[in-house]
Amino acid sequence: MAEIDIYTSPFCGFCYAAKSLLTKKGADFNEIDITFHPSKKGEMLHRANGSHKVPQIFINGEHVGGCDELHALDAAGKLDPMLSAAP
Repeated sequence: MAEIDIYTSPFCGFCYAAKSLLTKKGADFNEIDITFHPSKKGEMLHRANGSHKVPQIFINGEHVGGCDELHALDAAGKLDPMLSAAP
């Protein structure tokens, strides 16, 4: 199974939608809350090439973007293979 990191905020509806899709797919993920762990925001900015909005999602170290991009991968049939790939 893939290693998934998702940077979130508890006040973000898009974060909930992205986590819901991953949960529906049976994917385990490492949630990094930048509101309660502000030191992780710099890490997110670096990994996401300056993208500052949450969620920022990484699958096996690859930056896939946010909620819209995650759902677009699913609609295109590309998400399941990514989730089943070993890191």
